[in-house]
Amino acid sequence: MIERPLLIGGEPVITPQRVDVRSPYDDAVVGRTYEAAGEDVEAAVCSVDRGFETMRTLPSYRRAEILQGIAGRIQEQREDLARTMALESGKPIRDARLEVDRAVLTMTTAAGESVRLYGDTIPLDVLPSARGRVGITRRFPLGPVLAITPFNFPLNLVCHKLGPAIAAGDSMLIKPAPKTPLSALALAQIAYDSGLPPEGLSVILSSNADAQKLVADERFKALSFTGSDIVGWRLKSLAGKKRVILELGGNAGVIADDSADVELAAQRVAAGGFGYAGQSCISVQRTYVHKAVFGEFADRLASLAGRLKLGNPLDEDTELGPMINPEATERIESWINEAMTQGAEVLAGGHARGSIFEPTVLSGAPPTARVCGDEAFAPVISLFPFSDFSEALDSVNNSRFGLQAGIFTRRLDHAMAAFERLDVGGVVVNDVPTFRVDPMPYGGVKDSGLGREGLRYAIEELTELKLLVLRLD
Repeated sequence: MIERPLLIGGEPVITPQRVDVRSPYDDAVVGRTYEAAGEDVEAAVCSVDRGFETMRTLPSYRRAEILQGIAGRIQEQREDLARTMALESGKPIRDARLEVDRAVLTMTTAAGESVRLYGDTIPLDVLPSARGRVGITRRFPLGPVLAITPFNFPLNLVCHKLGPAIAAGDSMLIKPAPKTPLSALALAQIAYDSGLPPEGLSVILSSNADAQKLVADERFKALSFTGSDIVGWRLKSLAGKKRVILELGGNAGVIADDSADVELAAQRVAAGGFGYAGQSCISVQRTYVHKAVFGEFADRLASLAGRLKLGNPLDEDTELGPMINPEATERIESWINEAMTQGAEVLAGGHARGSIFEPTVLSGAPPTARVCGDEAFAPVISLFPFSDFSEALDSVNNSRFGLQAGIFTRRLDHAMAAFERLDVGGVVVNDVPTFRVDPMPYGGVKDSGLGREGLRYAIEELTELKLLVLRLD
């Protein structure tokens, strides 16, 4: 069993409130940590508040060295970190290894960006009265940052908070998901071992009441939250004047027109909808297929769903593991049953096998069904035929979410129309919206969020642009 204390200013903290971390697969206790009491929460805030003064004065080469050190140690501990993720989150071990590899890339990219915080030189003599003036811009560290992270990517999404903060020269308090805290605590220890000043980082679990106090605390200059839209927007209302970056939910849409490579589209939609049991905010949920190829596509997708290997996330051949908890399994089963009463047909799956929910393909569900209109966060894909491409674009837009969308086509005009018209943060052509390379700008519109992640873009969110005006004459 893995036991990890809380980490406040580099010091291990054990409290009377023990937190058992359980495997989503079989409910076995796989780890243990602790919940911070009120005085521990205050100590963590004071630590990162003091730590900002140290972090802001670190030269860029030193920030880069720390980040490169973190990347190297993550790589060295690849198997241990992957196993920890598989145990606490239920992520299949081979997918967990890929997440470790992504975390290495994330921190390596952050290291590169830490020495590229460029500014501009701006001629200001655009009026006679401004003759002899020139402007110089530079990005400065913003201040202590509060980061709240979700369960589904318990290592790499924490890296997406910590990496930009270190590169920017900010201190950070991280509150990881209570179901998956072990990976975040392991990362923090790696950061200390890589030379990060101890007061530059603390990682704690807290009660919801204390978490809300943290969000409202004026000592933090930014809140970076990844999680559900309902929680995210509520936290924004509590955040006061601080900068807020929200990476929230979605019900990602895909379009496959009559020119699409049907085999490729079906394979990628299966990967994008069923990977990690669909527990990703950009998991494929709604797929609109031209009626000329709808039958072929539906048959291929249903066949792919039926061939996936379900089982223990620690088994090397497992492709689909458990949902995060029984409540998630019960919820999605009820949503599917509701859709069936409204006319949906189950083409594959549709049932729970213990903690695992079968990869499911639906056809004929009304767009107003919860399995279509809300965020399923489960291995469920709903199919819809269309005949008019413009109407398919409208259907994808008919959602309160707007994170990413995908389109399979050989027509450039369709690709460009999707880019112009889809109300999302990113459009992916000939692949699924689940595609993400960590340096790219990532975020959504509408209920899907505010601001952008992706290393360079997150660093911009966590720095303040300042102008210096020089009079030269």
